[in-house]
Amino acid sequence: MSVIAEFRVPSTDFELGRILTIDGDTTIELERLVPIGEATVPLFWVHNSTRDSFVENVQSHPGVNNAAEVDVFEDRTLFTLDWEPTDDHLIQGIQESQGQLLSAVGTPETWEFELRFPDYDVLTEFSTYCEESGISLTINYVYNPTEPDAHPWYGLTDPQREAMTLAVRMGYYDIPRGCTTKELAAELGISDQAVTERLRRGIVSLVSNTLVTAESAESSE
Repeated sequence: MSVIAEFRVPSTDFELGRILTIDGDTTIELERLVPIGEATVPLFWVHNSTRDSFVENVQSHPGVNNAAEVDVFEDRTLFTLDWEPTDDHLIQGIQESQGQLLSAVGTPETWEFELRFPDYDVLTEFSTYCEESGISLTINYVYNPTEPDAHPWYGLTDPQREAMTLAVRMGYYDIPRGCTTKELAAELGISDQAVTERLRRGIVSLVSNTLVTAESAESSE
């Protein structure tokens, strides 16, 4: 039975964290890891950063072949990174453990990860691997997504839960709509695009931790 773990890692403890160096109030949100041949290509959002200086710093790393913009909004930019993760023990450990990335958010000091593992034994092996690799892993939550009492929010982060709850209360999902994303953004104090992205990620997380997991469990019986 699958298990979901939320954990924190210092930015300096893994190669991707060292490559994606940021400062100030900038944050990085990993969209997904895309396997292309033998390579792993990250797609990630950078919030509140100067794009030119960020790309220049990233491309100066010896392990990076290229960093390119995919999409640009007023307050965030989507990048793709062509990089050889030969020395990134954390990413290698996730891949070898068949971990599924649900979310990853980086700040100048730390990264917060949410991963699904096949079972508790694999999670234990992953934790041991990180310890032996010199990665300071701090586990915040571990829960089974098929057991509602194990975790109250089915993998939702606090901002996602806040946005989704407010959207329901203000009638965003009603027909006709009771509010717009701009009105939600004003209530939350964030941009219109950020609200849309937060709702999208929240729905993906909620479905992944309930319906998708339940279907997987039924198919294995």
